[in-house]
Amino acid sequence: MARDVHRGKTARSGSAAPLLPVALGGALGACARHLLGLALMMIWPESGLPLGSIAANGLGSFLIGFVAALMLHDGQFGATLARRQFLIAGFCGGFTTFSIFSFELLYFIETGAFALAAGYLLLSLIVWLGAVALGMRLGRRIRARS
Repeated sequence: MARDVHRGKTARSGSAAPLLPVALGGALGACARHLLGLALMMIWPESGLPLGSIAANGLGSFLIGFVAALMLHDGQFGATLARRQFLIAGFCGGFTTFSIFSFELLYFIETGAFALAAGYLLLSLIVWLGAVALGMRLGRRIRARS
């Protein structure tokens, strides 16, 4: 499936044009992730869990499943190569936070907060896998109706 994100005509070697949709999507995704984290910290300042990471990865997992189910394979729903790259590799890549998740999990382990680390890991996996499955299911239903 990841190969389908990049399928399509490619620009001449050395051209930066194919990177523009990914770069723009990544910048917007990173900004959206930052704002989401700030909002959740304001709502639940004493949660103890990095809710921004959990939410971003859950929403990002849903979005990537939804977009992939709608746009990959046959070019339906205006699925140009640039749009797929913008949304999947760019926005979802910039919005999701696996690297910060790894850092936060390691911090919990190194500081001896093993129960918090285990809860964070388990909750994250449940949210992310459930979200991508839900996104794929919804996207497939929409495709089937069109």
